[in-house]
Amino acid sequence: MARRFEIMDTNTRQYRQYNAVERHLTVRLISPADNSDPVAHFLASVNDLIEHALRDVDDRDMVGITIQNQVNQNDKLIGISFRRKDQLSGDVIWSVFEIVSQSNARFNALDTMVMTVHSVRMPVGLVDVQWRARADRFP
Repeated sequence: MARRFEIMDTNTRQYRQYNAVERHLTVRLISPADNSDPVAHFLASVNDLIEHALRDVDDRDMVGITIQNQVNQNDKLIGISFRRKDQLSGDVIWSVFEIVSQSNARFNALDTMVMTVHSVRMPVGLVDVQWRARADRFP
């Protein structure tokens, strides 16, 4: 199946001290075919885009997403607060899109958008042994 979006630019930055990664994607959604439902196409396109952006993130990691119109910087950001990757669903994304698109004076889903994905790798298992040994020395 063909992609429903076009990636124009990608930029990744790591913050090793915080186990965080920031990924900027400049994308444009491809318009639907004449005989298809535009709302269903838009929702499927956004779901495909989110799935593509989160392909390298584990389910337990925390993810925050902002989407901004590259052309019209005055539009409000579409922001999805930090949550575990496995808690992101199409319904959550659609509800945020719905609210912001109603409040923006001009919202065109086919404009070029900048999507920023912040992911924080959550630790799993025991605490670092060296850190624990140091903590035992101080009451």
